Amino acid sequence: MPVAIITGASKGLGRALAEALAVRGWDLVLDARTAEVLARTAAELERHGTRVRALPGDVTDAGHRAGLVATAGTLGGADLLVNNASALGAEPLVRLEGLPLEGLRRALEVNVVAALGLVQEALPLLRASRAGAVIAVSSDAAAEAYETWGGYGASKAALDHLTAVLGEEEPGLRVWAVDPGDMATDLYAAAVPDDDDPRPAPAAVVPAFLRLLDERPASGRYSAPSLLEQGR
Repeated sequence: MPVAIITGASKGLGRALAEALAVRGWDLVLDARTAEVLARTAAELERHGTRVRALPGDVTDAGHRAGLVATAGTLGGADLLVNNASALGAEPLVRLEGLPLEGLRRALEVNVVAALGLVQEALPLLRASRAGAVIAVSSDAAAEAYETWGGYGASKAALDHLTAVLGEEEPGLRVWAVDPGDMATDLYAAAVPDDDDPRPAPAAVVPAFLRLLDERPASGRYSAPSLLEQGR
């Protein structure tokens, strides 16, 4: 069975994608910082008959990243790495004039440095797979200028560029940066707590990610809403 490593997988988009892959028979290595929530998620996903390994920890910890990849190795390898774990830099978001620099450092460390570190750790297994792929979960804030989203958007823009370069350097892999579009997640609620507009559940955009895995288009940046629209 194929094996996926998914960070930030206890809830939100990470959990929704993990469940969709579990239904398809994928084995999973899941990461999140909150052990209790991650354990419950893993137990629920195991009901689909797949092997699930839950490793609580912080992706900025090199030892934790090594543990995720080593665990994938015990399941037979790694066919997909999803860098989904994210940090905002400030909760709620603030204008750049008030953005704590430590918050910006945290966003860059989680969203960029740790993501690259996990790619570096997993590359030998991904290269050995017959269908190795990397998904970096991006944001429209990486490409558009939204007030208060500057620090987070800058970190995602950096992630986009690293992902694009990785796609050039690893032609044997598929490497996709994916903007999932608007979603009702805890991350968004923390970013903009006073926004009461209804937003789609993360599960609504998962078919776009599955389409990438099924059709395996060229490495590059994709928009989940566009992929969904094209698939209709």
